[in-house]
Amino acid sequence: MSANSIDEAATNEVCASCGIAAGSDIKLRKCTACKNVKYCSVECQKNHRPKHKKACKKRAAELRDEILFKQPESTHEGECPICCIPHSLDVSKGTMMPCCSKTICNGCYFAMGYHTQCPYCRLPVPGTVAETGGETLIQQYRKKRLEANDDIAIRQLGTQLLGKGDYIGACEQWKKAAEMGNSRAHYELAVMYGRGRGVEEDSEKEKYHLEEAAIAGLPTARLFLGVWELTENSRVERAVAVIGSDGSISLLKDAYKTRFVIKEDFAAAVRAHQAAVYATKRSEREAVSSAMKLIKETFDACQRKLQEDVPNTTNRNL
Repeated sequence: MSANSIDEAATNEVCASCGIAAGSDIKLRKCTACKNVKYCSVECQKNHRPKHKKACKKRAAELRDEILFKQPESTHEGECPICCIPHSLDVSKGTMMPCCSKTICNGCYFAMGYHTQCPYCRLPVPGTVAETGGETLIQQYRKKRLEANDDIAIRQLGTQLLGKGDYIGACEQWKKAAEMGNSRAHYELAVMYGRGRGVEEDSEKEKYHLEEAAIAGLPTARLFLGVWELTENSRVERAVAVIGSDGSISLLKDAYKTRFVIKEDFAAAVRAHQAAVYATKRSEREAVSSAMKLIKETFDACQRKLQEDVPNTTNRNL
């Protein structure tokens, strides 16, 4: 087909290779890379590949670029499965349940009071029931989550192997979790490919996994890509895609002071940041945060008091 025919195929329901029209007995499928053209068969797609390859790669790169720097709807943390409100980026404001790998926000977790069952899956909470046998309840839960191919459990196993110095084993587990779409696993792999630990150093794979983590909404990955776009490519409109990350806003503030970022872009980024943070607010969450802050301040005050009393006691004994 000619170039005009290819453009026509992009808008009409015809095969880009042979030109046959779609019908009740003929179903056309889009090119999975560029989404622009359709084919009636795998054979037609292979025959048309030499003519379509260049345009396909260009359009596929444009599509990935759009996805990569588009303001994500939420972070990698997702929502609390109980109240359905987005999680805070502060991991201390949520509790990961080992039985189901779900993260429950502190507001929901403490609002239910003392409970012996998981608020989500209703399985016993470790430490609230008598444990028998060689394995603890947490170990049993982790084993079951791994058998169920839970991406979070697999990523955690990789982190445990990393702590033991098994870089190769850690990367193998993270690769499995990354294939399931785990954003943290993608980020960990990006770090390993960048440093050449457990895998051969590969800058292309490092960038790929970093981009996948950013697309999934991981703030750290988006922060690194934003810095790259701002400092290396001077593409400010891509550096301002933040999702409630204080680090991103802090860097953008510095960039605004040095006139790398114009007022309108910085203002838009601040509004998006405030909206993302506000979306995580809830009265129960704020109450728990205030209570935990008070407990910490009280504990720190007691610790200081004890440290002050110890020298005085020693002096009296002397």
